[in-house]
Amino acid sequence: MVAARITVNGKEAPISPVAPHTTVLDFLRERGLTGTKEGCAEGECGACSVLVARPGVDKPTDWVAVNACLVPVAALDGQEVVTSEGLATAGEPGTPPTLHPVQEEMAVRGGSQCGYCTPGFICSMAAEYYRPGRCANTDTDSDSDHGSGDPEHGPNGFDLHALSGNLCRCTGYRPIRDAAFAVGSPTEDDPLARRRERPAPEPVATAYVRDEGAFLRPGTLAEALRLLRERADAVVVAGSTDWGVEVNIRSRRANCVVAVDRLPELRQLHVASDHVEIGAAMTLTEIERRLDGSVPLLAGLFPQFASRLIRNSATLGGNLGTGSPIGDSAPALLALEASVVLAADTEREVPLCDYFTGYRQSVRRPGELIRAVRIPLPLSPVAAFHKIAKRRFDDISSVAVAFALDIEDGTVRTARIGLGGVSATPIRALATERALEGEPWAAHTVEAAARVLQAEGTPMDDHRASAAYRCAMLRQSLLKLYAQTTEQTTEAVPS
Repeated sequence: MVAARITVNGKEAPISPVAPHTTVLDFLRERGLTGTKEGCAEGECGACSVLVARPGVDKPTDWVAVNACLVPVAALDGQEVVTSEGLATAGEPGTPPTLHPVQEEMAVRGGSQCGYCTPGFICSMAAEYYRPGRCANTDTDSDSDHGSGDPEHGPNGFDLHALSGNLCRCTGYRPIRDAAFAVGSPTEDDPLARRRERPAPEPVATAYVRDEGAFLRPGTLAEALRLLRERADAVVVAGSTDWGVEVNIRSRRANCVVAVDRLPELRQLHVASDHVEIGAAMTLTEIERRLDGSVPLLAGLFPQFASRLIRNSATLGGNLGTGSPIGDSAPALLALEASVVLAADTEREVPLCDYFTGYRQSVRRPGELIRAVRIPLPLSPVAAFHKIAKRRFDDISSVAVAFALDIEDGTVRTARIGLGGVSATPIRALATERALEGEPWAAHTVEAAARVLQAEGTPMDDHRASAAYRCAMLRQSLLKLYAQTTEQTTEAVPS
């Protein structure tokens, strides 16, 4: 097997001799690429972001920004990485390099502030700069900020959600936003733009073994399942957005890590007549862009799930596999009546409402992998995802509520409600569903059902919220949904 190697800023380098748990961040900094910085070591600040060449949605390759502090460098065996230092174009000997357009705009508009977070912002901005489909916003309003009627999208089509995982410690967001909204489009001779026209590097089978442990990337699902049978101590990772925090903050180490993020069998998205099947190792960004709003409840979830940096690595399989009661995908998938496809020697399909058995526990057996998530069709026409957290974006939920209702002729025919943050596991609000079904979608029905919803689960007091607050937010979420749906109905009626 070929020795593990990574291409950084166009130059290939061996990964050896670093330990298997070494992050991309530490690997880069040890090689003098100190623009990549550690701020939080848990994927919340973006000071460490770098660009990785990944299979594209609209082009052969996308430049994707990821948190270098979370990803083991062995996970990028055979892959291409660009850091903030690699964005500039080298000049003639003795002359300084030419700044990248994103770097130029940040400099001239005063977006660098103290400079600590700047390289991370630069890489996240560069990923959006190269995003296929980004184009000028023609829906402008001369009276609004930056001439755009949408404050989160610039006149150049720049989506500010691309920066939701980057924090500035000098509170200087205005000049950073100015820079983002001022960048133009890549030129024809831009080397990183041209790189998008060629396929991204193929995943390579990796066996990186050192005294400190082993990082293994099997080439097929069958090989992965064999490894899990042979190595009962193996930790399974995909995007490493959860495991990376354990390694950094809690100093956890694994004798064996098995990576499943590039397994082709786990990276398919298939739409059939009666269901949508989403591969467990597809990143949330890939799912979002491939579904393109066709599952409205997931479309409402994605912008509220952590940050773009995290969504570029996180997977549904990983989010469900951890069994966290505050994982945001589970409430939405419960409301969608989704099921998980578990693979071992044979496959079995388990309704998600039967999957969780206790705090971070599930029916998944040793040696089983989540291969896919299935969502039945047709979808309920009324859907919403409400997340209550201390920050608008890039935060952990205190409470998450997902609704999927079928309302016909003013009567609730079916109701499915998923809850997170109010029990040891994500749960369905079964009592509330029964209180709604067969009843008119009217204020008195909703008020009564909201009182039932308030009593669902067994919320606890912690540093994020009190039990009483969580209960109050459950009630309020249903009242909010009713207000939203009746406002839409009123708006639709001609005057």
